[in-house]
Amino acid sequence: MIEETEFTPEEIEAARILFARPATFVMGAAKIEQLPDPDLPEIAFAGRSNVGKSSLINGLVGMHKLARASNEPGRTREVNFFDLDGKLRLVDLPGYGWAKASKTTVKKFQDLGRDYLRGRVTLKRVYLLIDSRHGLKSVDTEALDALDLAAVSYQIVLTKADKLKKGEGEKVQEATLKAISKRPAAFPVVALTSSEKGLGLPELRAEIMRTTGATLS
Repeated sequence: MIEETEFTPEEIEAARILFARPATFVMGAAKIEQLPDPDLPEIAFAGRSNVGKSSLINGLVGMHKLARASNEPGRTREVNFFDLDGKLRLVDLPGYGWAKASKTTVKKFQDLGRDYLRGRVTLKRVYLLIDSRHGLKSVDTEALDALDLAAVSYQIVLTKADKLKKGEGEKVQEATLKAISKRPAAFPVVALTSSEKGLGLPELRAEIMRTTGATLS
């Protein structure tokens, strides 16, 4: 049985209005000392390189080029911050699972991501993106372990659901939910999304709005 968070039509509409407001790139931080002041609630997006983080962020705010998508995996090597109308920040964490990056480079940016997770008091939740066509892989286990260790609430978001055949989405959701059921920091709902088709984005916006406590006023 797939667990789902229920939202009222009013919550869906409020979230739509919030995410239609101006969104801007704030900065990219390559060192923990460069992070902006923790003065707004934040939600972060993590996942393997090329899983669709940039596309999801762009889809949520209805902009094509806010977050830079690339055909070259591993381009996001900083912690990138985006401001949503002064209400909250969307944070794009460095991708993991790079095939071409050196071990030294990988460790540097993985450590930056871990430092952010451990020390960010305004971080409300991490959304860990998983390609719905492949499900959880061994390379994702390290990310799950790091999130559990940091005791940061996180939710799995399955991406690229438009590439699946009918009925496959629910099967992947069920398998993923079962895999994370005993992890202490995992939010017990698995979202199914498609940035290209807009599937699941209204509910994800509402989830973010509820989680951060952001308001329209």
